[in-house]
Amino acid sequence: MSTVLEENATGLTTENTGRFDAAEKRLINCNSVDVNQLMPLKYKWAWEHYVNGCANHWMPTEVPMTKDIETWRSDKLSDAERRVVMRNLGFFATAESLVGNNLVLAIFKHVTNAECRQYLLRQAFEEAVHTHTFLYIVDSLGLDESEVFNMYREVPAIAKKDDLEMELTREVLDPDFITDTDESAQAFLKNLIGYYAIMEGIFFYSGFVMMLSFHRRNLMTGVAEQFQYILRDETIHLNFGLDLINGIKSENPHLWTEEFQAQIISRVREAVDLEIEYAQDCLPNGVLGLNADLFKDYVQHIADRRLERLGLPTQYNSGNPFPWMSETIDLAKEKNFFETRVTEYQTSGTLSWD
Repeated sequence: MSTVLEENATGLTTENTGRFDAAEKRLINCNSVDVNQLMPLKYKWAWEHYVNGCANHWMPTEVPMTKDIETWRSDKLSDAERRVVMRNLGFFATAESLVGNNLVLAIFKHVTNAECRQYLLRQAFEEAVHTHTFLYIVDSLGLDESEVFNMYREVPAIAKKDDLEMELTREVLDPDFITDTDESAQAFLKNLIGYYAIMEGIFFYSGFVMMLSFHRRNLMTGVAEQFQYILRDETIHLNFGLDLINGIKSENPHLWTEEFQAQIISRVREAVDLEIEYAQDCLPNGVLGLNADLFKDYVQHIADRRLERLGLPTQYNSGNPFPWMSETIDLAKEKNFFETRVTEYQTSGTLSWD
């Protein structure tokens, strides 16, 4: 027995407290269970998201860019179409980096559950792949790197969206920040909602529509294919994040006050306004079937779906002007994990985009 205790003392714990009960696991503020103890699983939804993410593995360099290079160097694209491509590369290049930083520097530290941390590690890798994707596209097309990677400083519509997210990260990166009070736990929830429901759930989706619309017209198909793979990843990110938020809410119902709910709704409405402004900046005059007015309805429609998943009242009741997007992302799958499980994912080599 003394040998066991000595080994424990030099390892992860300072005393042998006995084997833990998985029922004691908590998503945040769990001090009685070692966060490195993966088994037995309590949050099986987190593990399934991890498995689904692994099944989606892909790398951008698997996608040929020859046809895109030819198109970009030709006169097949109008100036308005080139603006759409450049703006979205500029936004996503920075946004994916912000999400990755937030995962590693903020979320991972304060989520005290091993199976959730397992997924967060997978997501962090995927964010690195997405960042790699934009570097690969910029390099392949011979674009001005400084222009693309500095849009978050130089394009107001992009800067405003990024500033909203950076504000949420800044709050939880204080060295003394911990989630042991109601106020700090709510701050952490704001961060999760800001990055999962707003950044990945609202801010990304206008860009997905714009870029995938090129694919529908057989233009920039290599770039669009990579955006399709990113969209598949982001669908799982979104589902995991909303399940995590709802799980924390379920374990800590006292945090979900009417005042806090009102703050979240207000933040979502602010995000919708920023995303509409972004669409107007990308499409000042419209591009073949796309215009800023359509994106107003779409962003409001998407925002209502995110609010529903959080158990909050819808705000807009706008229709979906891009029904073809539902075929790509199947919004019906974006339901609470506890109601239905998302299992229809495949590895990149077998994905079908018909």
